[in-house]
Amino acid sequence: MSHTKQKKHITPASNETLLTLLETLPGALFLLDDDATIVYANAHAQAMIGATRDDVCGKPLWRGAPQLVSTSLYQAVQKAKQTRESTEVEYISPGTNSWLHAWLSPTNEGLSIFFQEYLEPRSPQNAFSRNEHMYRDLLESFSDGVTILTPEGLVLDINQRPLADAHLQREEVIGKPFADSPAWSHDPAVQQQLRAAIARASRGETVRFEARIHPRSDLSLDILMTITSHRDTSQQVEYLICAGRDITERKRIEDELRTLVDAIPHFVWIARPDGHVIYNNQRLIDYLAIPREQVEGDSWIATVHPDDQQRVWDVWQTAIQRGVPYEVEHRMQDGISGAYRWFLVRGMPQRNAEGTILHWIGTCTDIDKQKQAEQRIKASEENLRVLAETVPQLVWTTRPDGRLDYCNQRYCEYTHATFEQLQGYGWRQFLHPEDVERSLALRHHTLATGEPFECEHRLRNGQAGEYRWFLARAMPVRDETGQIVKWFGTNTDIEEQKRTEEALRQSQERIRALIDSNIIGITSNEGEEEVLVDANDAFLHMTGYTREDLNSRTLSRMKITPPEHAPLFQRVLQEVATHGQHTPMETELVCKDGSRLPILAGAVTFQDHPRQMIGFVLDNSARKELEQRKDDFISMASHELRSPLTALKMHTSLLRRQLAMQGFQTSAPALSSMETQINKVTRLVEELLDVSKIQAGRLEYRQETVDLDALLREIADTMQQTHPSHSILVRGAVQANLMADRDRLGQVFTNLISNAIKYSPGAETVEMDLEASPETVTIRVRDHGLGIPREQRDKIFERFYRVTGPKQKAIPGLGMGLYIVAEIVKRHGGTITVESAVGKGSIFTVTLPKKRDTLD
Repeated sequence: MSHTKQKKHITPASNETLLTLLETLPGALFLLDDDATIVYANAHAQAMIGATRDDVCGKPLWRGAPQLVSTSLYQAVQKAKQTRESTEVEYISPGTNSWLHAWLSPTNEGLSIFFQEYLEPRSPQNAFSRNEHMYRDLLESFSDGVTILTPEGLVLDINQRPLADAHLQREEVIGKPFADSPAWSHDPAVQQQLRAAIARASRGETVRFEARIHPRSDLSLDILMTITSHRDTSQQVEYLICAGRDITERKRIEDELRTLVDAIPHFVWIARPDGHVIYNNQRLIDYLAIPREQVEGDSWIATVHPDDQQRVWDVWQTAIQRGVPYEVEHRMQDGISGAYRWFLVRGMPQRNAEGTILHWIGTCTDIDKQKQAEQRIKASEENLRVLAETVPQLVWTTRPDGRLDYCNQRYCEYTHATFEQLQGYGWRQFLHPEDVERSLALRHHTLATGEPFECEHRLRNGQAGEYRWFLARAMPVRDETGQIVKWFGTNTDIEEQKRTEEALRQSQERIRALIDSNIIGITSNEGEEEVLVDANDAFLHMTGYTREDLNSRTLSRMKITPPEHAPLFQRVLQEVATHGQHTPMETELVCKDGSRLPILAGAVTFQDHPRQMIGFVLDNSARKELEQRKDDFISMASHELRSPLTALKMHTSLLRRQLAMQGFQTSAPALSSMETQINKVTRLVEELLDVSKIQAGRLEYRQETVDLDALLREIADTMQQTHPSHSILVRGAVQANLMADRDRLGQVFTNLISNAIKYSPGAETVEMDLEASPETVTIRVRDHGLGIPREQRDKIFERFYRVTGPKQKAIPGLGMGLYIVAEIVKRHGGTITVESAVGKGSIFTVTLPKKRDTLD
């Protein structure tokens, strides 16, 4: 048998005399049961809330009569139910903005509430009335959204901020579960988060949490929600106060900051004022290879080398307690390899206007190579000095206080001074007077802070008396305790670089002057003949044509463009017809005097005038000249670098033999490293020479019979020996002899395999598939590496272009290899294409014709 309490409604059949009496009352009367459900509403009550008896009976008061609901009424109902004594309350109706006076009396089965409505409070001087006014004014004065809830989560009152965001009226939410409102019900996870918070707050907790809500379909907000409880005199939770602060802008800024932080090439962390780590960027997480939550708080100390943990912890605690910058060097474990690397960790306290620390922001900089170098320097001081005498820089070391205690012979020869004249602070006499103050101030700063030193200044040649620009760099050498024991520095001659920079600066100023002047020509063409009907003064000035020439209607596109560019313009016209505009193109204009003007041109048409074309012309002469100068400079620099590189290779080999004869075997690793770097620079110079020859049309090709299968397998064997980290697989055969330049074709596939290895550090294989058709041979080089974004694939064969991205940027190169490869393939009558997917690798496909009498 069910024991559910039967809900009763008072109907005309209940007691006709009683009902007649109730209906004649001058005010609104509601009868409620023990659950505050409406069982009766007289005619005045129905009129007050604008609903029929059937509409409200059987509904809770809070939902059936939302126009009457307020926090004050809710408190009075709870009080009457608990004490079983009559009470009254006066408040402003948020729905009608009028004053309501309610008398509440317990009945045998529930509660009766009698309402009288007034335009003004019955007792204007009454403190209660003033408090009610203050309550309403205060509620609406909050910039945050404020909602009053029952402990069960029903809405009792709400200010206008959340209603305006959701485009809702107050009566649409009063008496309904707050968690069911559109803003919260859009996302079930967020809705459950709110319900859990209400449950906790109803037990007396103060709950704070962040959430993303959707007040309406076209609006989403990030809010910081705080829910507190209000207790009655018996310390029971009477109602809940929910305050939602809009933090959308703050979250957007935080997201942008985190995106920026994740993009920079450093490990970045953020901690609370008490030192509790709350954020690590993705680079740091990837290095540690552990879940983010395991690094937060104080757990990060476990990633520090055991020998460093106590020292690091003491320095960190001191920084927190004193509020001073944090700096320490320690070893941190690579989560993938298990090896430890040295890092320089710095943290700065971020304060508000009052000086209170809001949080700490810090970085971890990998200094493992630096530490290894310092240890090698410490272990073999003499070998370092021998090395210092072979490099082209001026090399020097100082004590921790900055006093010079060593310089190489090249330094003495440049200054034409003895070591005794330079040691201590004697070297300062060779600084340019205009650079002394700036250089010494920066040097004093780095000596005080231990930061690496880098400065450009001029040094006087002691023999000639002239000043040349040098780039001075210095790094501190530390002992096991982290104390600086020495500074190691170099001065690199950058005089030519500075001259080049000055020349480029002057060129840029000239270009800026041209851009700022009226140099953009604008034309208007009409009809199938593309007759010029109008042009601005800049265009006329460029080409030498006059207004009379325009007015004569004798100028057309065919007359002012070179005949050999006709196919290009046909493609442009098709593009304009299809898209309404075309991408900028480089071409030439035939001027009135017959000369040709290099230009950058664009054009658009408008839907309402499809036969009219507006053209934009920019004088391209300056850029063409700059490109030529740049190519000339690259060519010149490449040639100039070959001689010193050759000499350096020779002296390195000589030094190796001399040291071997003297028994200095410990220098072998350092010399091998030098030779490796020299070979890298040599390859770069050779590629620069090839690029300059390609630009000048002077790259030479030999014509010989090439066994392509033998060539490709020879290249694969050679690359396999020099790159044992990857397996190079060759599949298939072309069985063809080509008329080609064997060395240049070798350069193509050596470059492609080298790139495949370089850009797939985490893979194990590189595959080369060979196949042939009656007319062509096809070679595909496949890797399983980083891949190339779709929007960048068309650009990788351009000169000096490199794929952007944090992982690709870490791989060395100048972007010349694929440009040279594409040019060689083109000269052999072939094509090269690429297919790629980010994170899955790339396939470069080279197609070459079998029969070809000569090279282009």
